[in-house]
Amino acid sequence: MTGLIERLVPDELWTLLRRVVPPTEVIRAQGGGRRRAGDRACLAGIVFVATSGCTWRQLPPVFGPAWPTVYRRFAQWSRERVWARLHRAILDELGARGELDWSRCAIDSVSVRAAKRGP
Repeated sequence: MTGLIERLVPDELWTLLRRVVPPTEVIRAQGGGRRRAGDRACLAGIVFVATSGCTWRQLPPVFGPAWPTVYRRFAQWSRERVWARLHRAILDELGARGELDWSRCAIDSVSVRAAKRGP
């Protein structure tokens, strides 16, 4: 299982994600309840769904957390804009290494708003 998770979420990606995910306070009354599913396993499940085309319900159990848990983590991170911060962190990292080629960059009306029909 860990090999699959590490293949889908390499150490470099995991390090970047840990920088942008807000800390979660886990409160279990009197120590009860289940232990929170790991973020790396949930991210691997999210990556699997995004790259395989399967539905959340088709997520194989080899990831550990059940599909509702993975989906809830995806929805939580979406609300908290984790994906935008992760995207920025990846671009910053690649830029620092000199591995970005901006000559193939495109900007469209979705990226930059042309106020009053623009010039």
